[in-house]
Amino acid sequence: MSTPNISRNWFDAGGRGYAQFRPEYPAALADYLAEIAPRRGKAVDAGCGTGQLTVQLARHFTEVIGLDPSADQLENAAPHADVSYLCAPAEALPVPDHSADLITAAQAAHWFDLPAFYAEARRIAAPDAVIALISYGVLRFENPTLNQRFARFYRDEAGPYWPAERRLVDSGYADLDFPFAPFSPPALVIERDWNLAEFLGYVSTWSAVRRMTEAGRADLLTEVAQNFADLWGDAEQRHRVSWPINLRVGRI
Repeated sequence: MSTPNISRNWFDAGGRGYAQFRPEYPAALADYLAEIAPRRGKAVDAGCGTGQLTVQLARHFTEVIGLDPSADQLENAAPHADVSYLCAPAEALPVPDHSADLITAAQAAHWFDLPAFYAEARRIAAPDAVIALISYGVLRFENPTLNQRFARFYRDEAGPYWPAERRLVDSGYADLDFPFAPFSPPALVIERDWNLAEFLGYVSTWSAVRRMTEAGRADLLTEVAQNFADLWGDAEQRHRVSWPINLRVGRI
């Protein structure tokens, strides 16, 4: 039985951590967005991070632009021949007027100045363009013991360190202003089978974990990592994890 190196700093992740550990979206998400877009010319992914959704859109659209204000995120973004990455905020998109058939923001809109982003979306939207705000909810383990421990970590230990914007993710963006003609999207889910290192790597990308570290609570994080190691069994054993995908989709 293998055991993890708990002395390793699992909780220090930047763009490289996002690229390595953040879950990819199911292909069905990009399929759906392409299906409802008026054309398959240009897609713009604002707040693209390391490109988890961006590269999937390239299977459907002639041109895809991924934009993020973080140079570190973009340096670790997944390369693709049909994707251009630009360092820019969602509130000032370097995209020509009336040119985008699809505008997306995946696990990012809660950080935006939404009125400014919506103004930009309207400016760059081609006729009948689609806008989609995508988020995924709280991770769940299929294993009940791991799920119970995770729920306590998320709620009680990491909870006080989540920024206020996190509540918007927890509500599935239901509380966000969304002044567009809505679609009724399908129910989608992300599923993965992760070993212990992959799970802890994902947790290391949380904003709450960065804030815990900055607050001097690395001791708590080490304790949590050890707890999960004790409950996991063989560190290479794979446990099923899942996240519900939440969508606010509309016609501009």
